[in-house]
Amino acid sequence: MQRVKLDDIDRRILADLQKDGRMTNVELARRVGISAPPCLRRVRALEEAGYIRGYHADIAPELLGFGVTVFAMVGLENQSEADLNAFEDRVRNWPLVRECTMLAGEIDFVLKVVAKDWEAYQHFLTTELTAAPNVSHVKTSLGIRQSKYEPGVPVELAETPPV
Repeated sequence: MQRVKLDDIDRRILADLQKDGRMTNVELARRVGISAPPCLRRVRALEEAGYIRGYHADIAPELLGFGVTVFAMVGLENQSEADLNAFEDRVRNWPLVRECTMLAGEIDFVLKVVAKDWEAYQHFLTTELTAAPNVSHVKTSLGIRQSKYEPGVPVELAETPPV
C-alpha cells in the first residue's frame, strides 16, 4: 500500500464519498472543484493507499425482519494473544454479530448482535456465544432505539467551500 499525503481536495473526496459512496465521479469532481479525470485518479490512489476500504449499502434491518439489536459484553477466561485471536476468528463466522470490538478494562469484547426476535438472540447466546471456548461471562444490553448512526470518521477539512 502506497502512502498518500492528504491535501484539502483528498479530504473533501473522502468526506463526500463517506456521505454518498454512490455518487458519480463527475458529481464528486464537481463537488470538490476539479475535473473528472484527476478526481478519478485521486479516488483510485486513496483506494490503493487504504483510505477507502469499500463501498456498502446501508440496509434497514427491520425491513428484513431483524427487530432486535443487542450489545453483548463478553469476558474471556484467558487473554493471551492466541486466545484473543481464536475468539475473534470464531466471531467472524457468526452472521448475527455485526460488529466486534476489543476493549481495555473489565470487559474483553463488545459485540453488536442483530436478531429476528428475542428468542433468536437467546438461542444464539446459549448455543453459540456462551458455549464458545474461553468465554467466562456475557452481559447483555438490549438496544431500545438508535438516535445516531454515522459510520466512518469526521474528516477534518481545512476549508469547506459551498457546494
